[in-house]
Amino acid sequence: MLKSQNLLSRRAFARSLGWGVATLATARFTDAFAAPADGQWGNQAEWVQKYDADERLAVPRATTPLLSQATVAQTEQAIALYRDLASRGGWGVVPAGSMKVGSRGNNVVALRRRLIASGDLDASTGQSPVFDSYVEAGVKRFQARHGIGTTGVVAQQTVQALNVPTAERLRQLETNLVRLRSFSGNLGARHVIMNIPGAEVQTVEGGVIQTHHAAGVGKIDRQSPVMQAKALEINFNPFWTVPASIIRKDLIPKMQADPNYLTDNKIRVINGSGQEVSPQSINWNSMEATNFRFRQDPGGDFNSLGFVRINIANPYGVYMHDTPAKGIFGDDFRFVSSGCVRVQNVRDYVAWLLKDNPGWDRNKIDEAIRSGQQVSVKLTPAVPVYWVYITAWANEGIVQFREDIYKRDGAGGAVASAKGAPKPINGQVVSDEDFDE
Repeated sequence: MLKSQNLLSRRAFARSLGWGVATLATARFTDAFAAPADGQWGNQAEWVQKYDADERLAVPRATTPLLSQATVAQTEQAIALYRDLASRGGWGVVPAGSMKVGSRGNNVVALRRRLIASGDLDASTGQSPVFDSYVEAGVKRFQARHGIGTTGVVAQQTVQALNVPTAERLRQLETNLVRLRSFSGNLGARHVIMNIPGAEVQTVEGGVIQTHHAAGVGKIDRQSPVMQAKALEINFNPFWTVPASIIRKDLIPKMQADPNYLTDNKIRVINGSGQEVSPQSINWNSMEATNFRFRQDPGGDFNSLGFVRINIANPYGVYMHDTPAKGIFGDDFRFVSSGCVRVQNVRDYVAWLLKDNPGWDRNKIDEAIRSGQQVSVKLTPAVPVYWVYITAWANEGIVQFREDIYKRDGAGGAVASAKGAPKPINGQVVSDEDFDE
């Protein structure tokens, strides 16, 4: 009798999350990541996800914030179901090799079983050896849940994600539940969440996501820090002063390769007296350049900060900004900066930040950018900003996983002091934003 009651409660639980009984083992939680590009989402340029074979497989855009009690509760529920699945052997392995619509054979059968086990394909579609439109929709759903471009084609990256063992996914959920619980308090009526592994920004107001933005975050060897801070000020048409670390790592090698690099990129050399000097007066085969300041002229088409910089109070010298290299936002891999965060659709983001600043509507923002003049606006009030490291969570009936890009899951959730993260130097702010090319 007790066993029967437990089964019924698990079924009821699965149904409450939108999981079919046929796929109770892993349910229909799914990792949805809508990567931005050319379609329309409100006023934002975003990709539209389509799953023509089965509308029930669509991964919708979340409105529930990543850092919320609801996410904590659903992640706890997902852990219970993954434990049950793992105790029964988990899912099988998909053989290596590319598959797409029209493929056939035993590998397709293995793929079907794997997708059914994780709730990405309905069991009623059967065990056919043919890769049909239903399998394609299931693959797209799986890819969306894991932050992989939704091509519907099974290539190396997708096979690797499919073959992560159930037990490992369970441990990933358990590790990240601890992180999620640490943000279960009051984060502020209006706040920003930037998830590093997901390379995504959420603006939140009244417990609901208002805007989504793809992001470019720190490289593996120049990591974005985990931190809680406040956005204080918006700089329109900013100069970019090259940090000392970037002079050493990037600028000197670029000048050695191309003596016209600074001139072509409108970067001026300033000496200790505040006077501009010629790049040709510096010995680029030495470290002499570190004795000078390098400042890039404003200009959204070439300046590394684009049209906008968002200043955030923190000891790491990092901030958020626009970029002239908009193409990165269409990439799966967006770990491209030296610690700062590049924000897609930055005008929408800035408009939301300036919502409570009288007179700063979208028209005023566009006018400030169009003027080409340097304009700074203090946010009133300052807006809380949370840079977090979450690689697994459940939200709105969907379980999501992202690659542990900084390898922190196995270290018990190491935070900003982890190897590769930018650090304060002698108490001074050191910014590590690299060139957008």
